Amino acid sequence: MATEHIASWKVGDVTISRIVELFDFRDDIHMAMADATAEEVLALGWLQPHYATPEGQMRMNFQGFVVQTPDRNIVVDTCIGAGRERDFDVFCNLPEGFLEDLASLGVKRENVDTVFCTHLHFDHVGWNTYKCPETGEFKPTFPNARYLFGKTEYEAWQNDIRNDGHHSDTHLVEGVDPIVALGMADFIDTDHQIAPGIRVEPSHGHTPGHIHVVIESQGEKAVVTGDLMHHPMQCAMPGRHATFDMNKQAGAATRQAFVDKYRDSGTLVIGAHFAHPTAGHFVSASDGETWFRGLGVADR
Repeated sequence: MATEHIASWKVGDVTISRIVELFDFRDDIHMAMADATAEEVLALGWLQPHYATPEGQMRMNFQGFVVQTPDRNIVVDTCIGAGRERDFDVFCNLPEGFLEDLASLGVKRENVDTVFCTHLHFDHVGWNTYKCPETGEFKPTFPNARYLFGKTEYEAWQNDIRNDGHHSDTHLVEGVDPIVALGMADFIDTDHQIAPGIRVEPSHGHTPGHIHVVIESQGEKAVVTGDLMHHPMQCAMPGRHATFDMNKQAGAATRQAFVDKYRDSGTLVIGAHFAHPTAGHFVSASDGETWFRGLGVADR
């Protein structure tokens, strides 16, 4: 992580900033869309150079977000976490830096009042906790915060997903269980209001209880997607199945409804894994296709 990768956007009197743990990660598009090809990526010329390589690989970030209102500091998804062992080498033993990046925004960890997780995959709960160097215990990173977990999401992991043969629960042991054990978690419904003008919307499919964030202030509006989509290519092909959606049919339906709702709406869309510039708008192209116009990116 490095402060040069921080970017911020204003929505009325709210500031939304990204904190990046893995910047410009590149992989084949089938990581996000199992049946997609490099040729399809290259056919969407607007994906380059920000969201795709000249070879047709996708570009993406792993990042969390900070939402600052005049009187609130809210962290949305806490990314992977430093010094963790995960299923893929690229996510293992990441360096410290998240809290330093947060401090560069004028926010100390003690000043965070709310942590919201769109869902409970490992790359969205990591910095919920930190590993105490003296004891090896995982303790809350944000000691004065309430941690908001979707009620449906949490119950699904507890009852159906945890150690189901496909999903390890290491990240829950480290990043969720300590929070619940200390009574710092609130289990919220899919219409919960986090703060005035900041609420969640349901986006079931990627996980059984996935929810994303809507921010409205002074007549302006933004959404932070969570993992209802991973890459801007999915704006053009929302109905295609996503590799990591637990319910692929529901995920496709959710994406289609999301794109239909926010296309040409003026709403700022902030993609949880979108590469720089990360924030932009869903717009209708002249051929009827939907594409993602990143802030500061010229039409092609």
